[in-house]
Amino acid sequence: MNSMYPKKSMTQAGTVKSPRSRSTPVKAAGQAAAAGRRIQVRRSGVHGKGVFAIAPIARGEVVIEYKGEVIPWEEALRRHPHDPKDPNHTFYFQLDGDMAIDAKYGGNAARWINHACTPNCESDEIDGRVFIKARRAIKPGEELFYDYGLIIDERYTPKLKKEYECRCGTRNCRGTMLAPKR
Repeated sequence: MNSMYPKKSMTQAGTVKSPRSRSTPVKAAGQAAAAGRRIQVRRSGVHGKGVFAIAPIARGEVVIEYKGEVIPWEEALRRHPHDPKDPNHTFYFQLDGDMAIDAKYGGNAARWINHACTPNCESDEIDGRVFIKARRAIKPGEELFYDYGLIIDERYTPKLKKEYECRCGTRNCRGTMLAPKR
Protein backbone atom coordinates (compact mmCIF):
# COMPACT_ATOMS: atom_id res chain seq x y z
CA MET A 1 0.00 0.00 0.00
CA ASN A 2 1.47 3.32 -1.03
CA SER A 3 -0.85 5.78 0.66
CA MET A 4 -3.44 6.32 3.33
CA TYR A 5 -5.49 9.44 3.88
CA PRO A 6 -8.95 10.53 4.84
CA LYS A 7 -11.01 11.69 1.92
CA LYS A 8 -9.95 14.89 0.31
CA SER A 9 -6.35 14.70 -0.74
CA MET A 10 -3.91 12.74 -2.77
CA THR A 11 -0.68 13.70 -4.42
CA GLN A 12 1.11 12.06 -7.30
CA ALA A 13 4.43 13.47 -6.12
CA GLY A 14 4.45 11.79 -2.72
CA THR A 15 2.79 9.32 -0.47
CA VAL A 16 -0.18 10.63 1.46
CA LYS A 17 -1.13 9.03 4.74
CA SER A 18 -3.39 9.76 7.66
CA PRO A 19 -3.17 8.66 11.25
CA ARG A 20 -5.25 5.61 12.09
CA SER A 21 -8.71 6.43 13.30
CA ARG A 22 -9.58 5.47 16.86
CA SER A 23 -11.57 2.32 17.35
CA THR A 24 -14.27 2.61 19.99
CA PRO A 25 -17.69 0.99 20.20
CA VAL A 26 -20.52 2.60 18.27
CA LYS A 27 -23.81 2.82 20.20
CA ALA A 28 -25.88 1.54 17.29
CA ALA A 29 -25.31 1.37 13.55
CA GLY A 30 -28.88 2.60 13.07
CA GLN A 31 -27.90 5.79 14.83
CA ALA A 32 -25.78 6.76 11.83
CA ALA A 33 -28.70 6.12 9.47
CA ALA A 34 -30.86 8.54 11.43
CA ALA A 35 -28.22 11.24 10.96
CA GLY A 36 -29.83 12.61 7.81
CA ARG A 37 -32.51 14.23 9.91
CA ARG A 38 -29.92 16.05 12.03
CA ILE A 39 -27.57 17.36 9.35
CA GLN A 40 -27.78 19.29 6.10
CA VAL A 41 -25.38 19.89 3.20
CA ARG A 42 -25.13 23.50 2.11
CA ARG A 43 -22.61 26.13 1.03
CA SER A 44 -19.68 26.47 3.43
CA GLY A 45 -17.76 29.63 4.24
CA VAL A 46 -14.66 27.45 4.61
CA HIS A 47 -14.65 25.51 1.34
CA GLY A 48 -17.32 24.66 -1.23
CA LYS A 49 -20.01 22.54 0.34
CA GLY A 50 -20.14 21.72 4.04
CA VAL A 51 -22.26 19.73 6.47
CA PHE A 52 -24.21 21.58 9.15
CA ALA A 53 -26.11 20.43 12.23
CA ILE A 54 -29.83 21.21 12.09
CA ALA A 55 -30.50 19.61 15.47
CA PRO A 56 -28.38 19.25 18.62
CA ILE A 57 -25.75 16.49 18.48
CA ALA A 58 -24.37 15.11 21.75
CA ARG A 59 -20.68 14.51 22.47
CA GLY A 60 -19.68 10.98 21.42
CA GLU A 61 -22.73 10.54 19.22
CA VAL A 62 -22.35 9.04 15.75
CA VAL A 63 -23.29 11.77 13.29
CA ILE A 64 -23.04 9.81 10.04
CA GLU A 65 -21.29 6.87 8.43
CA TYR A 66 -18.85 7.71 5.62
CA LYS A 67 -20.36 5.76 2.71
CA GLY A 68 -19.18 4.96 -0.77
CA GLU A 69 -17.80 2.22 -2.93
CA VAL A 70 -15.21 0.11 -1.09
CA ILE A 71 -12.34 -0.53 -3.48
CA PRO A 72 -8.76 -1.84 -3.36
CA TRP A 73 -6.15 0.87 -2.85
CA GLU A 74 -4.67 0.13 -6.27
CA GLU A 75 -8.04 0.98 -7.85
CA ALA A 76 -8.10 4.30 -5.98
CA LEU A 77 -4.67 5.10 -7.41
CA ARG A 78 -5.88 4.15 -10.90
CA ARG A 79 -8.97 6.41 -10.58
CA HIS A 80 -7.07 9.39 -9.24
CA PRO A 81 -7.71 12.26 -9.69
CA HIS A 82 -11.48 12.64 -9.56
CA ASP A 83 -11.10 16.13 -11.03
CA PRO A 84 -7.91 16.73 -13.04
CA LYS A 85 -8.36 20.50 -12.51
CA ASP A 86 -8.21 19.97 -8.72
CA PRO A 87 -6.11 16.81 -8.15
CA ASN A 88 -5.80 17.32 -4.38
CA HIS A 89 -9.57 17.13 -3.89
CA THR A 90 -10.98 13.60 -3.75
CA PHE A 91 -13.60 11.67 -1.85
CA TYR A 92 -11.30 8.81 -0.80
CA PHE A 93 -11.09 7.59 2.79
CA GLN A 94 -8.29 5.09 3.36
CA LEU A 95 -9.23 2.08 5.48
CA ASP A 96 -6.95 -0.16 7.50
CA GLY A 97 -5.34 -2.59 5.09
CA ASP A 98 -5.31 -2.13 1.35
CA MET A 99 -8.83 -0.78 0.88
CA ALA A 100 -10.41 2.65 0.50
CA ILE A 101 -13.88 4.15 0.37
CA ASP A 102 -14.54 6.16 -2.79
CA ALA A 103 -17.48 8.39 -1.89
CA LYS A 104 -17.72 9.71 -5.45
CA TYR A 105 -19.66 6.49 -6.07
CA GLY A 106 -22.47 5.74 -3.62
CA GLY A 107 -21.32 8.43 -1.22
CA ASN A 108 -23.49 10.38 1.19
CA ALA A 109 -23.36 13.74 2.97
CA ALA A 110 -20.26 12.68 4.94
CA ARG A 111 -18.08 13.36 1.89
CA TRP A 112 -18.81 17.08 2.28
CA ILE A 113 -17.48 17.37 5.85
CA ASN A 114 -14.62 19.85 5.71
CA HIS A 115 -11.28 19.89 7.53
CA ALA A 116 -10.53 22.02 10.57
CA CYS A 117 -7.44 22.08 12.77
CA THR A 118 -9.69 22.27 15.86
CA PRO A 119 -12.53 19.97 14.79
CA ASN A 120 -15.83 19.19 16.45
CA CYS A 121 -15.92 15.64 14.99
CA GLU A 122 -13.55 12.71 14.46
CA SER A 123 -13.48 9.60 12.31
CA ASP A 124 -13.71 6.13 13.82
CA GLU A 125 -13.09 3.00 11.75
CA ILE A 126 -14.82 -0.15 12.96
CA ASP A 127 -14.73 -3.39 10.96
CA GLY A 128 -14.07 -1.63 7.65
CA ARG A 129 -16.73 1.02 8.19
CA VAL A 130 -16.02 4.67 9.02
CA PHE A 131 -18.22 6.61 11.42
CA ILE A 132 -18.02 10.36 12.03
CA LYS A 133 -18.57 11.07 15.73
CA ALA A 134 -19.02 14.31 17.66
CA ARG A 135 -15.99 15.23 19.81
CA ARG A 136 -18.14 17.70 21.73
CA ALA A 137 -21.74 18.85 21.84
CA ILE A 138 -22.69 20.50 18.55
CA LYS A 139 -25.44 23.11 18.28
CA PRO A 140 -27.85 23.58 15.37
CA GLY A 141 -26.29 25.80 12.71
CA GLU A 142 -22.69 24.72 13.42
CA GLU A 143 -20.66 23.32 10.54
CA LEU A 144 -19.18 19.86 11.14
CA PHE A 145 -15.43 19.37 10.78
CA TYR A 146 -12.78 16.75 11.39
CA ASP A 147 -9.00 17.02 11.13
CA TYR A 148 -7.85 15.31 7.94
CA GLY A 149 -4.35 15.12 9.48
CA LEU A 150 -2.71 14.25 6.16
CA ILE A 151 0.76 12.76 6.30
CA ILE A 152 3.01 12.93 3.26
CA ASP A 153 6.34 11.15 3.19
CA GLU A 154 8.11 13.92 1.29
CA ARG A 155 9.53 17.08 2.86
CA TYR A 156 6.94 19.72 3.80
CA THR A 157 7.94 22.59 1.55
CA PRO A 158 6.05 25.90 1.42
CA LYS A 159 4.73 24.82 -2.01
CA LEU A 160 3.43 21.51 -0.63
CA LYS A 161 1.83 23.21 2.38
CA LYS A 162 0.12 25.63 -0.01
CA GLU A 163 -1.24 22.71 -2.08
CA TYR A 164 -2.90 21.45 1.12
CA GLU A 165 -3.80 24.89 2.48
CA CYS A 166 -6.22 25.00 5.40
CA ARG A 167 -8.92 27.66 5.44
CA CYS A 168 -10.55 26.73 8.76
CA GLY A 169 -9.63 30.00 10.46
CA THR A 170 -9.59 28.48 13.96
CA ARG A 171 -7.33 29.98 16.61
CA ASN A 172 -5.02 26.93 16.41
CA CYS A 173 -5.00 26.72 12.60
CA ARG A 174 -1.83 25.06 11.26
CA GLY A 175 -2.33 26.75 7.89
CA THR A 176 -2.29 23.33 6.21
CA MET A 177 -4.32 20.11 6.26
CA LEU A 178 -1.03 18.24 6.64
CA ALA A 179 -0.40 16.69 10.05
CA PRO A 180 2.59 18.07 11.97
CA LYS A 181 5.78 16.09 11.31
CA ARG A 182 6.73 13.85 14.23
